[in-house]
Amino acid sequence: MRNLYLCIITLTILSGCASSRKTTVVYNKPGKEIKSTVILKEKIPAKTINTKSVAASKVVQFAETLEGTPYKYGSTDPKKGLDCSGFIYHVFQKFKISVPRISKEFTNAGQEVSTLESRRGDIILFTGSDPKSGVVGHMGIITENNNGVLKFIHSASGNNAGVMISGMNSYFMPRFVKVIRVFRVF
Repeated sequence: MRNLYLCIITLTILSGCASSRKTTVVYNKPGKEIKSTVILKEKIPAKTINTKSVAASKVVQFAETLEGTPYKYGSTDPKKGLDCSGFIYHVFQKFKISVPRISKEFTNAGQEVSTLESRRGDIILFTGSDPKSGVVGHMGIITENNNGVLKFIHSASGNNAGVMISGMNSYFMPRFVKVIRVFRVF
């Protein structure tokens, strides 16, 4: 009986050490370009985003300070929570850079770049939860490109809602639309 209690106590202690943070399984391979399979269905006017002389690295550094901020649909206020475009809007507003407020208005903003050429600070665009929608509905900021293996910071809804860094996994791959570059200074 004593061994049973000892076993239960040991298991309880060890289970408290388990990480509650989900790991991101990356599905794209190093050195391989990610190609979009999304067919865009709306004509969105081109947008010019003037980032002035602000360095992309400064914007990403600030964005990373918001990691853990809860998700709140329609919000640009980190005290209340942020949705994905509200997160981008808030980050860029910190540097007095005017950007669209909704995701789909980024569809033709900046210059499209390949995933292999993407850099920290580029913006990555996805459809919403339905890859067949043909409309940009989610976005993030590239934080890392390791030979085409991308990580990005974004505000996600769902079970693990809020601002987080993710990789290109089985959820994001079919929703991938493109990467756009808005910065001239990195």
